[in-house]
Amino acid sequence: MEIKKAFNNKQIIGNMAHILIIDDDPQMLNMLGQILEREGHEVVKALDGKEGLKLYRENPTDLVITDIIMPETEGMETIMELQRDFPDVKIIAISGGGHNIAESYLYMARVLGVHKTFAKPIARDELLKAVREILE
Repeated sequence: MEIKKAFNNKQIIGNMAHILIIDDDPQMLNMLGQILEREGHEVVKALDGKEGLKLYRENPTDLVITDIIMPETEGMETIMELQRDFPDVKIIAISGGGHNIAESYLYMARVLGVHKTFAKPIARDELLKAVREILE
C-alpha cells in the first residue's frame, strides 16, 4: 500500500482518513457516516459538540464535520474550542436551520476559518469532493 499523506502524526493509506462527524440528528449522522465509510474512511460519530470535543481530545481525527445548531455544546462553540486547542484542525460546518438562518450561521463559520460549509441537505458528490480537497 502506498502512503499518500501524514496528518496529525497518523499515516493515511490511499484515500482513507479518520473523520469525526458531530450532528444531533441521528439520521443525518448515519447518512454522512455511510457516505464516508463507503469511500473507505474511518468514521467516529457524536450526537453533540460536548461528546465530539471529548472524542477529538481522546483521538484527534484528520477532519471534523460538525453541525452548527445542536444541544449541549453547539457548533460554533465546538468550532472555536477545537481551533483554540488544535490550531491545525480541519473542519467542515453544516447547517439545516432554515435557509436564512443556515446561511448566517455558515457565514459565521467561514469567518471563524472553517475549511468548507454546506447547507443541508448535502449533495453526496459535493461532500466527497470537499473532503478530498481538504485532505490533500
